[in-house]
Amino acid sequence: QVQVVESGGDLVQPGGSLTLVCVVSGLSLNTYAVGWFRQAPGKEREGISCISKTTDGTHYRNSVKGRFTISRDNGNNTTFLQMNSLKPDDTAVYYCAADLRAESWYCDLRDMEYDFWGQGSQVTVSS
Repeated sequence: QVQVVESGGDLVQPGGSLTLVCVVSGLSLNTYAVGWFRQAPGKEREGISCISKTTDGTHYRNSVKGRFTISRDNGNNTTFLQMNSLKPDDTAVYYCAADLRAESWYCDLRDMEYDFWGQGSQVTVSS
């Protein structure tokens, strides 16, 4: 049984930092790409960052480039999203997802490509 679990969401002040953690269990190491998505109230879910199976490929949504960094520890089936210089517009529920079908060097920011999803972690940026 595959499980995807996010953690690390919190209330943080504008300009602050937060690291989200995603742990995938039930899948073999290096067999899936990982994507981070978010959904703010009243808005559609959007892909913000992803990392390929081999960690060679990463992508970022323009609005988070230079502020967010994705990384993964394949030895522990764990992926991290380091978020710096947070803004109120970053407030959302953040989701982690696993994509089994991506090429080893590639990842995608389209949610339709992902096979397994976590339950979400709330990030609130407010003073």
